[in-house]
Amino acid sequence: MCGIVAAAARREVSEILLEGLRRLEYRGYDSAGMALIDNERNLQLHKQQGKVSELEKAQRLQPVLGCTGVAHTRWATHGEPSGVNAHPHISGQRVALVHNGIIENHEALRRELLDQGYEFASGTDTEVVVHLLHRELAAGKNMLQAMQSTARVLEGAYALAAIDTEHPDQVVAARQGSPLVVGVGIGENFLASDQLALRQVTDRFIFLEEGDIVLISPAELQVVDRHGEPVERPLTSISAAVEVVELGAYDHYMLKEIHEQPQALAATFAQASGPGQLDECFGAGAAEVFDRVQGVQIVACGTSYHAGMVARYWLEELAGIACEVEVASEFRYRRRVGHAGTLLVTISQSGETADTLAALRDARQGEFVASLVIANVDNSSLVRESELVFLTQAGMEIGVASTKAFTTQLVALLMLTLALGRRRGMTPQKQREITAALQALPDYVQQTLVLDTAIESLSDAFIPRHHALFLGRGIYYPIAMEGALKLKEISYIHAEAYPAGELKHGPLALVDNDMPVVAVAPGDELLEKLKSNLEEVRSRGAELFVFADRQAGFASEPRVQILPMPHCPEVIKPIVYTVALQLLSYHVALQKGTDVDKPRNLAKSVTVE
Repeated sequence: MCGIVAAAARREVSEILLEGLRRLEYRGYDSAGMALIDNERNLQLHKQQGKVSELEKAQRLQPVLGCTGVAHTRWATHGEPSGVNAHPHISGQRVALVHNGIIENHEALRRELLDQGYEFASGTDTEVVVHLLHRELAAGKNMLQAMQSTARVLEGAYALAAIDTEHPDQVVAARQGSPLVVGVGIGENFLASDQLALRQVTDRFIFLEEGDIVLISPAELQVVDRHGEPVERPLTSISAAVEVVELGAYDHYMLKEIHEQPQALAATFAQASGPGQLDECFGAGAAEVFDRVQGVQIVACGTSYHAGMVARYWLEELAGIACEVEVASEFRYRRRVGHAGTLLVTISQSGETADTLAALRDARQGEFVASLVIANVDNSSLVRESELVFLTQAGMEIGVASTKAFTTQLVALLMLTLALGRRRGMTPQKQREITAALQALPDYVQQTLVLDTAIESLSDAFIPRHHALFLGRGIYYPIAMEGALKLKEISYIHAEAYPAGELKHGPLALVDNDMPVVAVAPGDELLEKLKSNLEEVRSRGAELFVFADRQAGFASEPRVQILPMPHCPEVIKPIVYTVALQLLSYHVALQKGTDVDKPRNLAKSVTVE
């Protein structure tokens, strides 16, 4: 994976392909390439290791031009990041192909092709597919037939797009388990793994379904289903203005997105600003579904999983409803015991997270009362395939380490707690308190952002360190987990989070004067126990960094640094404290000199298992 763009037009398309890659680069950025068919029906190719800017340099030095082409920005799965392993891959100087996903049976297919005389230049699973497609085309099949035959032998997940010099005005593509969208133009058509890549050329899209194969040319658009039958997929017009994402006064997108959180949180909650609108935020029919809900099963990955862990505390304590939270990749591979009246909640920033989408599809008929997705991208796969939908209003998030997407997910989950809680005896007074806290949340986050300089000063102590420990109790344990994840994602410092009460059951063995310990310590009923846990750490020589309510009674002293946090309603403290931990990670990464927005080995949208 990670980003596909393709075009079939009557005009030159190299810049359209490059612009599409620029828009998708935040999703994967270890190499990039593009292939076009020129006016003499020759295949022209550029592939470069590194970011799209390296591909742009190659294009400026030696332009490749054409009206039909495919392009790709890569996040490596098979084969190390390199120019050789970059997409597109070619076969016979005739066919060029790009691929998102993983071909699980590539080794057996490779052996078969080697026996037939095909040679391999890369270590990728993708090169198998381009040779298979070439074989079918060489046998006399047309583009659509050749892709159908190729897809039949592939096992795994993929989005494919290919061009052939013998069919110079056509692009053929296939989708199975990885997103692919058609951009419909006038006298031209396009393909991409995300409509964002094509918003500069069209606002009309066809979202392909599982098993679909599509052929585009300047004058033609054909879609067939997994059985080879012609089908018509709905045409969706997206009228919203293309979001222009500029750094402005900020040095990095991550910092910009941290500071955008007050507006994003306000916009997310504003969807329920009118009387009786809370249920409507979750889609038509939500009220009837919520009336039947007896329990909640949350499924997510990464940062979204942490959001689900926070929600479990809210749902059980405030709404009195049982809640289970599970990593999607584990949920789908175990035998489950269902409980009547359970609502399945999936959480995904992109709406395309492969394991979460697979978990939704794996749900047995009648296993859940309904499915609800909380996502930030409309028309994404999870949104289209779920019965109920809550769209967070985070806006586009470029930084790979999620910030505003995470906090808006928490707002959505607290709103879900309100919607279910009022059906299960939550008092009107408690409902008003939570509503008032959500309304005030942007201001408390703004007060936290003012602490930026103080948090930056704390970051100095982490620069020479290779490990860090994060502690929290109760609902702040998943917040500690999120803080540790952010630190390791962008600074490459190994960080782990533990429930504070678990220290003496093993992690205490790691604590010494080279292990900084970060504690999330709001002034709740567990504060005194947390203070005892912190003493266990300090007595072993560790340096403590305590994010504490300014009224909690903590004071800085030797080897204990206190960051006084705004005193705010208890229910929203997990969100407020998250922002401070985001700033800590940002400043540590900045001083370590890492690529804050595009950390190594990571991609924004994980569309492979």
